[in-house]
Amino acid sequence: MKAAVVPGPGVRWELRDVPDPEPGPGQVLVKVHACGVCHNDVWLTNGVYNLPGIDPVIVGHEAAGEVVAVGAGVTARQVGDRVGTTWIQAGCGRCDFCRKNPGLLTGRTGMNCTKPVMTGMTAQGAHAELIAVTAQSTVLLPDALSYEHAAPVLCAGYTSWSALRAAEPQPLDRVAVVGIGGLGHLAVQFAKACGFETVAVTRSPDKTAAARELGADLVVSDGAGLVAAGGADVILVTGLSQETAADALAGLRPGGRMVLANIDVSGGLKIGPERLLWANGQRILGAGHDGLHLLTEALNLVASGRVTPRTELFPMQRVAEALDRAAKGDVRFRAVVQY
Repeated sequence: MKAAVVPGPGVRWELRDVPDPEPGPGQVLVKVHACGVCHNDVWLTNGVYNLPGIDPVIVGHEAAGEVVAVGAGVTARQVGDRVGTTWIQAGCGRCDFCRKNPGLLTGRTGMNCTKPVMTGMTAQGAHAELIAVTAQSTVLLPDALSYEHAAPVLCAGYTSWSALRAAEPQPLDRVAVVGIGGLGHLAVQFAKACGFETVAVTRSPDKTAAARELGADLVVSDGAGLVAAGGADVILVTGLSQETAADALAGLRPGGRMVLANIDVSGGLKIGPERLLWANGQRILGAGHDGLHLLTEALNLVASGRVTPRTELFPMQRVAEALDRAAKGDVRFRAVVQY
């Protein structure tokens, strides 16, 4: 099969012929039709994260495709199923975290299990024509949803929808989305599709018009702008900077919830003494991939037409270019590679 191989840290991806994977017990073999490029792919390639200890190194975890073979013991999936794959395939089942959370298959599993199975990190990734994954980590795709639109939902959409659900917005709440990129452009649409007044917070003037097209009722550039606009009951942080998140915290209304759905490899969230969270009954939460039922909800919203991923499509022969452009932030709003 053809696959995008990472030759080494900081080395450009190469499209190579590699052996076809075989589905083991409990696994399915998926013919990948489309796979999104996540910023974690960029960090893995650039050496921010350690490259997977597998040979060859293939990253990626936003694959949408078709089941072409099933391993022993698989009954919930069959050949011909249209499925999406996810970042977390399994926990070890034996460590303290897995003993306390049996069967849990979320981002918390990936961060706390001592030996998790993580697509593109501890197991072969999805930037390839074929991938073998645990059947339990796949979701069935709605018939009306194309592979190209499904792919960005499998990580970016999954994360942003999990963040909105974790915030538990109430009727008449106002939702602000910080960072209008791969996650944020979907978060704005999710919030608007659910009927909430939605504010986009972006420091990029060139994204103002796009944010309004996505459904934002108001666009501001920073926390001061959010304060001037009356604040928000829910703030979803989807950009890469925790410094920007801390700035937006000024606009969180009393009783409000800020949900961190981002990764900032340069540092954590710093809260100054002027932020009296305790006095205002405010909460800061974390969200990631919070359960496959939430991923299914997100996919159904996209299939309904109320949310539409904005993608730039690349044939697999241009997969290295897709990563390069994603690394530069030069994609509106998700690069998707077709295999």
